[in-house]
Amino acid sequence: MSLHPRSLALVALAAGLLAGCATMGGSGAVADLAPTAAITPNPTMGKVTFTSLEHGLRVAGEVRGLPPNTEHGFHIHEKGDCGDNGNASGGHFNPAGGVHGKFAAPGAHAGELPSLMADASGVARFRVDVHSISLADGAANNVIGRALVVHRDRD
Repeated sequence: MSLHPRSLALVALAAGLLAGCATMGGSGAVADLAPTAAITPNPTMGKVTFTSLEHGLRVAGEVRGLPPNTEHGFHIHEKGDCGDNGNASGGHFNPAGGVHGKFAAPGAHAGELPSLMADASGVARFRVDVHSISLADGAANNVIGRALVVHRDRD
């Protein structure tokens, strides 16, 4: 997928594959998720917003069409290429060389986000402030142009 320099690629590997690009506003980005043509039919879709805070970003949204009552790993990945069923997105975004671990664990990498929990209707709603990422041009922790992955399984 070819990405605009100010876009945020999104892919979700949960009950299939989702992809979308973000549009930039003054202090945030919005990504609408829709199933890719590669895996059909797929009811999974959602919307994620990234809002700039004084220190970091607020990441909020909703993903629908997940298997009911399931947990899914949720990460920002290095590359914005969602090809090869999401494998082209590379590893978790880690500009500071942190370790893989749970969100907010000491030393966790910047790409670590809280797991998504789908309710009995297969909907996961989330809102979290993440202090290790930004939308700032030229910043090492800028998430624009990276992939956001909802994994099929828990982390």
